[in-house]
Amino acid sequence: WTRDFMSIFDFGRTNYNSSRIGVLDNTGHFTSSDGLNIIASDSGLGINRRLTIDQDGNLKLYSLNKVEKSWIVTWEAMPQLCDIHGLCGTNSICEYSPDPRCSCLPGYEMADQENWIKGCQPMFRTNYSQVAEQVMFVEMRQVKFYGFVMGFNTSISLEDCEKLCSEKHSCLAFSYGIGEGSCYTEIQLFSGKKTPSTTMIHSTYVKLPKTANISDVKQYDLICKPNSVYEMHQDDKRWFYYYTSIAIFGGLELFFITTACLFLRSKQNIPKSVIDGYELMTEHFKKFSYRELKAATGNFREELGRGGSGVVYRGVLDKKRVVAVKRLANATEAEEEFQAEISIIGRINHVNLVRTWGFCSEGKDKLLVYDYVENESLDKHLFESIGEKRLLRWSQRFTIALGTARGLAYLHHECLEWVVHCDVKPENILLTQDFEVKIADFGLAKLSKRDFSCLQLSHMRGTVGYMAPEWALNLPINTKVDVFSYGIVLLEIVMGARISSQTSAEGEKLDLAQIVEALKQVVACGDVTRIVDAKLHGQFNHLQAMEMVKISLSCIGERTKRPTMDEITKALMACGDEDKYADCTE
Repeated sequence: WTRDFMSIFDFGRTNYNSSRIGVLDNTGHFTSSDGLNIIASDSGLGINRRLTIDQDGNLKLYSLNKVEKSWIVTWEAMPQLCDIHGLCGTNSICEYSPDPRCSCLPGYEMADQENWIKGCQPMFRTNYSQVAEQVMFVEMRQVKFYGFVMGFNTSISLEDCEKLCSEKHSCLAFSYGIGEGSCYTEIQLFSGKKTPSTTMIHSTYVKLPKTANISDVKQYDLICKPNSVYEMHQDDKRWFYYYTSIAIFGGLELFFITTACLFLRSKQNIPKSVIDGYELMTEHFKKFSYRELKAATGNFREELGRGGSGVVYRGVLDKKRVVAVKRLANATEAEEEFQAEISIIGRINHVNLVRTWGFCSEGKDKLLVYDYVENESLDKHLFESIGEKRLLRWSQRFTIALGTARGLAYLHHECLEWVVHCDVKPENILLTQDFEVKIADFGLAKLSKRDFSCLQLSHMRGTVGYMAPEWALNLPINTKVDVFSYGIVLLEIVMGARISSQTSAEGEKLDLAQIVEALKQVVACGDVTRIVDAKLHGQFNHLQAMEMVKISLSCIGERTKRPTMDEITKALMACGDEDKYADCTE
């Protein structure tokens, strides 16, 4: 929880989701990449454990007591219940007397007598006249509410702080720090907590109409057990048995698969590559036979597209799931190397990446099975639009630019393996019916661990018009080649045309250097209207278009000065707040 008036950056939080890696070992020791290190109170081998975020938001480590067949808490992030924000709902406070207890504020009562998390509701009309003569403030010593501060002042008197709150209709209370003269006006009363007088010198003054009855302060004990914040009701028990049954059957299936793997390992004459195939079955990834995929695609009848890495066909698995099956070209890796790389691709999962469901590797036949994305690729909508039905609106273009940046940022910065796409282009940016981005063909270049700064590829990858100069200069390849390609794609999203097909007024083909100079002039004059896709008829967000052009220029500039995809994503997200992606001119 943030503290009052600390920005999300001061507190180390942003609205951009950055993954963290955590490991819980078999001794009860948990460690994570963001520095959280915990040890179970019963640390040691031979104990089943689970790390769970409970429904109250508290992170707890449980150990299984096999004798009593129950889970015991052996560590928790917040051992004091009142430290859990929102535990008692709105308009209430949590205090110890000595056990944890929820109390409604003066003038309030429980909203639901059976569910105190819903908080408390006023026992008076909320639309009362709030002139100073008709309101009063009730002091609650050593009480503090967290968050939802509408204003903050220092070194002012209690009377001035009260006046500030009484003059604002939306102010429900104010907190005053004795001695320091700090005044916090509250727009919502949430996560209230009463602390011992030795640790806090704040009082909260609740604003009420003078007609309110404050003689009865409602108090309720928290319904808690040693290992759980909630009692288990009958409906909860029914779901408990339901999920327990599922877990048992899943465990049996995993047991049989593991037994098969161990059996195969004991056979010295069985290749390791075959064993790996069985081990992949334990993940959300399947090894298909060539016969299965041949049947699913109708003998590879319906072609969806083709490129340098292979041909893609439409297929149907189990008579219901539509998939895309890619028949790889020039897949020359040894069997074990191929399966090692493909298992890494199978573990990559992001909303803006096409999900890989499985593979086939039988001799020279190597195939990948992907999700089928129904709305074709970006190039069809940008360069082949024939009518209004297919024309991409500005808001859709911006969403596509941001989704593509997010997908590449995940590959570059958040995967367990360092993945360079090497062939970012509109043809590899697929679109769903809602025009959400799904990047295809990632991971087909060589994969490298994060602790390497570059890739060494045996041959050039990519598409002319989108390839970074370092390919031709035989320089080491790293994520900057994807940044360059993304810059070209971003310009094409703005312009609605191929950059490689741009010509001068005299009809001469322009090279990239000439295009860059023209774009710099556009940025300098501050008007992007003349380069934005004319098919939009001026319906675009000027601020977003200008930012996209600036980002493009930085992407296709000098290699060492190119931004990261993470930085690009944040820049677009900041720009995306403008007018909620409005399709408008400035």
